[in-house]
Amino acid sequence: MTDLCSMYQKKLPVELECGLHLFMEVMNGKWKLNLIWCIYSGIKRPGELQRRIPKASRRLLDTQLKQLTDQGIITKTIFDQRPAKVEYALTPLGESLIPVIEVTARWGEVHRNILEPLFQSPVL
Repeated sequence: MTDLCSMYQKKLPVELECGLHLFMEVMNGKWKLNLIWCIYSGIKRPGELQRRIPKASRRLLDTQLKQLTDQGIITKTIFDQRPAKVEYALTPLGESLIPVIEVTARWGEVHRNILEPLFQSPVL
């Protein structure tokens, strides 16, 4: 069976002239920041990641984990045992994202009172 990720061709080329575009290309994916933070926090197994992010399908998490692995943000270790065991870990490149995520989370907390009402569903 052919890997769908390798079959997919982007319609627009990746913008490489700006660091912000490179950052956005790496972080492009709804659950990537959550995955990076969970792995940083010590959650290393796929089943644990799925339980921590229950709104994401297993297939989507697997796709985004593969992208992060391909981009050098995380490593995947497959242990030779039965049942199969897989663990993820941050690379030094992935570790370098942690301060960025912390600053971004802090910004959200500081501006919570302004932003939160914008995203809450109106009560009918």
